[in-house]
Amino acid sequence: MSLSRARIGTGGDASVVVGLARWRAVFVTFFLCLLAVKLVLAATLQPLGDEAFYWQESRHLAWGYSDLPPFTAWLIRLGEVLAGHGVLGMRWPFLLLGSALPWLLVAFGRRAFDARIGWQAGLLCLCLPLAGSLGVIAMPDVPLTVAGALAMLALLRAMDENRWRDWLLLGVALAVCWMSHYRAAMFIVAGLLLCLLTPRGRRQWSRGGFWLALGVAALGTLPLLISNWQQHGAGLAFQLLQRNPWRFHADTLVQPLEQAATCTPLLYAGLLWAAWQAWRRRREGGPWDVIAVLSLSFVVIYFVAGLFADDQRFRVHWPLPGYLPLLAALPALLREVAQGWRRFAVAAGVLALVLQLMGLAYLGASAFPAAARWLGAARAMPTALIGWQQSAAIARAQLDAQPAVLVADNFMMAAELDFQFDGQRPVYTLDSPLNVKYGRAPQVAWWGRNETALRHDHAGAAVLLVVDEHALRERERAAWLKTLCSRVSNLQPLQRLGMFDARKSVAFYRGQVAAVGAPFNASADCVAWRSAAAGGE
Repeated sequence: MSLSRARIGTGGDASVVVGLARWRAVFVTFFLCLLAVKLVLAATLQPLGDEAFYWQESRHLAWGYSDLPPFTAWLIRLGEVLAGHGVLGMRWPFLLLGSALPWLLVAFGRRAFDARIGWQAGLLCLCLPLAGSLGVIAMPDVPLTVAGALAMLALLRAMDENRWRDWLLLGVALAVCWMSHYRAAMFIVAGLLLCLLTPRGRRQWSRGGFWLALGVAALGTLPLLISNWQQHGAGLAFQLLQRNPWRFHADTLVQPLEQAATCTPLLYAGLLWAAWQAWRRRREGGPWDVIAVLSLSFVVIYFVAGLFADDQRFRVHWPLPGYLPLLAALPALLREVAQGWRRFAVAAGVLALVLQLMGLAYLGASAFPAAARWLGAARAMPTALIGWQQSAAIARAQLDAQPAVLVADNFMMAAELDFQFDGQRPVYTLDSPLNVKYGRAPQVAWWGRNETALRHDHAGAAVLLVVDEHALRERERAAWLKTLCSRVSNLQPLQRLGMFDARKSVAFYRGQVAAVGAPFNASADCVAWRSAAAGGE
């Protein structure tokens, strides 16, 4: 037991009881308010492109996919089976899991220190933007992060008491991590470093429960092994090779600034200070050894890997699991310092909470037309969450007027249309560079929904082509749009949906499926390129 925990004791001090009740009340109040906001957002936000693709995966249940293990698709399928098709039906399991994270931090803080620290850790979890907002979107990081937090709690208990049930819980939690994302490997690395670098950790090698946990955790890799065997290693190839250049790029030295912006600067500074203090105290044993090694493993290894790995996709959420144990360490450390530093911590928490609420409000603006127009006028609209319903409505009207094969120019648009049509008609995707960039090309080929399958199954058939003109980066856009006239023959423009000063534009064309073996030629005369370049004029 730590000195911090011993200070509270189990006596009947009235001030302690009142203090605990006050912190518990503050936590529960903030939790319920934030949950209400998240529920509204989960029920109203249009799906992200990645989210819609995970929904497509849920309609094709498998051991795994070319981008991810199966757990995200399984959760979405469960959600819609119980609640029906729709954004809330898809998201409610993730909202439930995300809402469990602050309570796990309460339990972690209580276990590591005492009840007061537990409520304070839970409150800080609500304030930390990435943690408090977890569950609004159906993403694999939700089960990964929650299962990882459960694993940290189970490890803390198992190292203290060596009970079989705690080791078993640790193994189950790690197995869920493996079934959620390939980044589960970081939890294994962090745990092994703990068991190699600390005296208490090295004692675990002789415990039967430790090997039980590893054995159960290994079961979580079976879906990965099966799916990669079925798809000839597509998932591993994407995660380890295709998305990572594995060469130094100096621009990623700004990672600490990205993390400070993501966590909010004051809270980020406090968490780094807590990590340093925990490392200094690691030789005192629990809980400092667990907190120090687990947190710094995520923070340091992801920083170093980030200098050589993928810098083209969103990744600021990667170190989040490493911050979680620090949310308990920070209030425990602060009560040993001067009052001024405690005021600094309060200010950090308040600032983080305010910025998180502002971020959620910004996210939710896309669901409310008046707010969307105001942000659009300021050129600050989150375009990834708008236009999908309108695009599907136009496509539906065009198909009602003249039936055709529905084709999107990239996997993301195809997934969004499929979601809006509730999977009632096949949606094909052209072989966009975007499909390769996000590791989805092997999966749509496996489903028979790529360009090869389109030509093979529907050669010469009428096509309704839906083109998201801003899906690719500007330097890639022209080269892609110029090939569309050879991918779909006799391309004729129909309609164009432009939003917010054309920062979001979707074009609709009629044409015919090109013959099997027809070459892909880029032409500056292609109507898709000319229309996009002219802004639809």
